Amino acid sequence: MLLAVGGHSRKIGKTSVAAGLIAALRDFNWTALKITCHHQYELREEHQPDAGDSARFLAAGAQRSFWLRTGNLRDALPEIARIRTLGPNTIIESNSILEFLEPDLYIMVLDFACEDFKPSAARYLDRADAVVVIDHGLSSPNWKDIPQGLWESKPRFSASPPVYTPPALSAFVRQRFFPAG
Repeated sequence: MLLAVGGHSRKIGKTSVAAGLIAALRDFNWTALKITCHHQYELREEHQPDAGDSARFLAAGAQRSFWLRTGNLRDALPEIARIRTLGPNTIIESNSILEFLEPDLYIMVLDFACEDFKPSAARYLDRADAVVVIDHGLSSPNWKDIPQGLWESKPRFSASPPVYTPPALSAFVRQRFFPAG
């Protein structure tokens, strides 16, 4: 199974949401992959659970964790396909991957306090199965050209840092991956 976690901007909690899901759902035996676009190609497997984003996935309980940096995601697809075979469930932190893959579940992290909205996030917001709204006490965002209906009609989970993965979100993911369980 494939879970994608994306977000509308940088540094809003995508890694924290993904790591929280890995920790809450350890029995999923996750293989984790963080994708950073607009860089020269480099793929690194993490071996130590330290402070780096992809290493945080190991610390949370992922069986294996990778960080892919690429300027051309299409060229990396064979390597992504190989990584997906390494375990039963893969969690990918990326919006851009939706151009090439159809995840079983796509969660979008939103922070109403952040006005930036990446083009890749705007392009795929309608495909989100649920949204995690980082709670800063704001009831609505100040985004230009982002129709409210694209996110408002989706299952919504509020996250209050430092807890980015509320139990209801973990239950939602479990139910979507294993409906009878």
